[in-house]
Amino acid sequence: MAHSCPARAALVLAALALGGCRSHDPQAELDVLDVETYWIVDSPRAGENYIAPAVRFRIRNRSTEEIGSIQARARFPGTADEDPWGSIQEQVTTWQNPLRPGQDVVVVVRSVGRYHATADPEDMLRSEAFRDPRAEVYVRIGSSSWARLAEAPVERRIGAPEVEDLLAP
Repeated sequence: MAHSCPARAALVLAALALGGCRSHDPQAELDVLDVETYWIVDSPRAGENYIAPAVRFRIRNRSTEEIGSIQARARFPGTADEDPWGSIQEQVTTWQNPLRPGQDVVVVVRSVGRYHATADPEDMLRSEAFRDPRAEVYVRIGSSSWARLAEAPVERRIGAPEVEDLLAP
């Protein structure tokens, strides 16, 4: 009987370890809400202005468990004859700082691709040659597959609306 306690403890630890390794389904566990798109102005270089599309949204945990290691990225496809622009992958949460059930977090993802011209950024958006991309939002949990959870056209607007607008009920 004295040997059953360590064996039982080992079984409990093994079960906990396996529970931490379960696969996740971002489409079933997360919601992407309040998607907003706009253009960011980068620092001018060599007499040219640069603008890049960006997308801001909230990720909400709709599961009944804490979720760690959430990552987000975006794809910015333009017209059919253009290659899509990608984004830098954003680490939204970590296992040390998980997203609790019902909790949400604001995420901003910007494109690595940019338009550039000698024109003022506002004038770039007004140009007849300007191409409007879309923003596609992808999210994954841990090593899950990337799931596309939202998409929206990128608005012809320089700068994001106020964060308070996004967080209002």
